[in-house]
Amino acid sequence: MTAELTLGAEEELHLIDLETKRLSAKAPQLLSRLPRDRYGAELQRTTIETNLPVVSTLTDLRREILSLRSDLVEVTGAERLAIAAAGTAPRSEFADFELTTTGRYGRMQEQYRMLVDEQLICGLQVHVGVSDRDLAVRIAGRVAPVLPVLLALSASSPYWNGQDTGYASIRSIIWQRWPSAGATGPLQNAAEYDRMLQDMIATGVIADAKMAYFDVRPSSHAPTLELRTCDACPLVDDAVLIAGLFRAAVRAAEQEIESERIVETRAAPLHRAAMWQAARAGLSGELLDLEAHPTRLPAPQAVRQLVSRLRPQLEELGDWQDVSFLVEQTLARGNSADRQRAAYAERGELDDVVDLVVRETRGPSGGDSTSLPTLTGYRFRAGDEAIGPGLHPRPSYVDIAPFFHALSPTESMSRGHRRDTWSRETGLSFVVGDEIRGFDVDLVPRIVTRHEWKQLEKGLTQRARAIELFLQDAYGERRIVTDGILREDDVVDAMGWRAEAALLPPGTVRAPIQGFDLIRNEFGGWRVLEDNVRSPSGAAFAVAVRRLMDEVVPDVPRPEGLLDPATVLALLRDTLLARAGGEGTAALLSSGPESSAWFEHRSLAEGAGLVLVTADDLDVQEHRVVERSTGRVIDALYLRLDGELLDLARADDGDLGARIMDVAATGDVFLANAPGNGLADDKAMYVAVPEMIEYYLGEKPLLESVPTYRLRDEAERLSVLDRVGELVTKPVDGQGGHGVLIGPSANAATVAERRAAIADEPDRWVAQEVVTLSLHPTLTEHGLEPRHVDLRAFVYLTGAAPGESRLADFALTRVAPEASMVVNSSQGGGAKDTWIIGAGE
Repeated sequence: MTAELTLGAEEELHLIDLETKRLSAKAPQLLSRLPRDRYGAELQRTTIETNLPVVSTLTDLRREILSLRSDLVEVTGAERLAIAAAGTAPRSEFADFELTTTGRYGRMQEQYRMLVDEQLICGLQVHVGVSDRDLAVRIAGRVAPVLPVLLALSASSPYWNGQDTGYASIRSIIWQRWPSAGATGPLQNAAEYDRMLQDMIATGVIADAKMAYFDVRPSSHAPTLELRTCDACPLVDDAVLIAGLFRAAVRAAEQEIESERIVETRAAPLHRAAMWQAARAGLSGELLDLEAHPTRLPAPQAVRQLVSRLRPQLEELGDWQDVSFLVEQTLARGNSADRQRAAYAERGELDDVVDLVVRETRGPSGGDSTSLPTLTGYRFRAGDEAIGPGLHPRPSYVDIAPFFHALSPTESMSRGHRRDTWSRETGLSFVVGDEIRGFDVDLVPRIVTRHEWKQLEKGLTQRARAIELFLQDAYGERRIVTDGILREDDVVDAMGWRAEAALLPPGTVRAPIQGFDLIRNEFGGWRVLEDNVRSPSGAAFAVAVRRLMDEVVPDVPRPEGLLDPATVLALLRDTLLARAGGEGTAALLSSGPESSAWFEHRSLAEGAGLVLVTADDLDVQEHRVVERSTGRVIDALYLRLDGELLDLARADDGDLGARIMDVAATGDVFLANAPGNGLADDKAMYVAVPEMIEYYLGEKPLLESVPTYRLRDEAERLSVLDRVGELVTKPVDGQGGHGVLIGPSANAATVAERRAAIADEPDRWVAQEVVTLSLHPTLTEHGLEPRHVDLRAFVYLTGAAPGESRLADFALTRVAPEASMVVNSSQGGGAKDTWIIGAGE
């Protein structure tokens, strides 16, 4: 070997004030008490850099990192400070930046302005001994394809300026803003590298050779090749893993050079794309493979591909066993970005994230040994809400997941039989066509934590209020059209528009009961998939599922603060009779036993004290809606019809629906939910809801929507027609999952049919980007298996003003069949109990 292949490292470490969890600018004071050859200053006074001695083995590298951190922990602890090895400190803010006072750093701040002020970031630099600078330069150009994997393994900076950035490594994105950051491209020798560097200095863009912030470079101060790509790693073992892989990659490149092997290099834009992909997704998404013309791979597969390819070099260097063990450990527990987001998800507190990073930085090298149970045999996949990397239950499921995992096949089958018997005896079912089907319930409950529910409460009540204001405006003055937010034909030509809805009195609450279908994004946050405003179903099913759970699995550990879905029954009645001051008679108008949600109609009427009626039970007398058999006046009519109210008729009264509408037009009966609400239920109108929130409420949307294309727009239509096989396409007036096509799961013939349908009638369709639903364990005859889930939550409104909307104390989790992402019951989906934690602080 020409290269020495020794190892060294430099770690940049944040200083954290243990009281405030914010950055502390006391580095100069601390450095005065530390050895200068091992600890140094950085651009910002909130950071200390450690400089490791040269070592030969990964074991020695681990020992030296731990030793330097230990000494620093002792010094900082006396000042009520801590160190955090992470790309960004979770609570860092722009105001925390304080420049280290040297002439060089002062000049940099003067020249680069905000670029310097935002450098509240910390990285890991790994050095591999290559004293021949010509060789080092040539190797640097060849190792570029491995760098995205190393960045993904190190990613530890999802939070910046107090918020989740959407990146696993925002540090690397910030770092790439330096004019000398990134890849150098292939260079032939040190002279060529030095000429390039001198040219950059001559431009005045950089001041000196130390500012060569390339991904990989010959070190400016040591006979090494230096890796500068990675975030600082809280766990020492992650840093050791990266060092082992980088050294093996250097050796592999050296061997290629020795054998004069010609390697096709990746184009610079592709390298930037691969690095961006790694910064964005970390280990939870996809990475690009190692080829010059790369394809996408799931991140764990890309990591294992790299390790496999470098196995000969790892074995030669004596690192194979260490690296192969460490890589599986890292993939099992996730990188730091994954762990930070999991910590935040429990309570929604950034302080918990800070505490995690500080604790991991303190040691031991592989993190705290966990006492959590392991669900051996469970098929873990990214996006699982209950089971995390390493097959350990996430904190909210520590008691629940082992309970179900421990059930024997016989006991699981017995519980399933008891569930099915209970469902039959209580009539828990729904109707599809002429067939009555049982409502499939999985016994593993889903948990929504207290802080998540608070977030949903704010976001969904905001959305519901905006939708209500839009409906009142659309059937009134249509200010949203006058002010240019929507076009006239967006409203009056929409599929859900009903002219008779304009007859209702001004100020009438049109959508007092709204349902929202939600999914989790890749970081565990929620986004709205669909709005359901006509007649959203699910409340009675949620109540029944909780009763089923209490009967069939009463021994599952219940968390404190569990909300009771049955409270929706009183809430429904209060909402319907709010205009009448809570007095009077409310009725639920159903299409009858043939209705798909007949079970819900019966259950809600019985539980909420509503009169259950069909067309045959109603009449209009003296301009009031009455119950025919008793003459009792109906003050509020909850519409749960399969068709339109105007089409409602009975054998001796073909105009019953129109006559009821006449009564509603004078305010003598309250209709919930009113005719014409399909305008907001229209899938095409979903695109405009964020604009409605800003227009009517003057607020920014608190919950994201899924990127959606309105196909009446020619530019969007042409784009979608090219991508039907990559998108989800839906009819704008579709319900129950009917007509939904998930492009990547469809065959070519089906995609072609949908493309033709869209081209023929573009106004009838919308398209959405594919968003993978999160996963949740379900109990099957084979044990626990993951299935895709969504969530339907409900907001009840008595008006559109603040304080007049309430998120109900329940939600219905819908479960897709195996290998499917369609959760609707009519398409084979089921449901599970949703355990919402709502009490206490």
